[in-house]
Parts: sequence; structure tokens; C-alpha cells
Amino acid sequence: MENVKKTAPELECDHCGTTSELTPILTYVHQGEEKHVCTHCLPMLIHG
Repeated sequence: MENVKKTAPELECDHCGTTSELTPILTYVHQGEEKHVCTHCLPMLIHG
């Protein structure tokens, strides 16, 4: 069996614009819309 590396699409934080190449990006759904946030901006999203 051949080893094939799966590539994920590069995601961008909706708050600061950083990409998944630089920091982990999490995906969440709010009001039926899929959004993305990096681990740096996540506390701001949680605590307002």
C-alpha cells in the first residue's frame, strides 16, 4: 500500500486573519454559519 499524505485546506481565522500554517484553527458553527477561529483568538470568543 502506498503512503499518501492527506492535505487539509488552509483555513484562516475570521478574527485576526492568521492561517492554519502558523497556528491551529478551530471550526465552529454560529447561527447556522461555519466559522473559524485560531487558538490565540479563542479566549476572546469565549469571554467576549
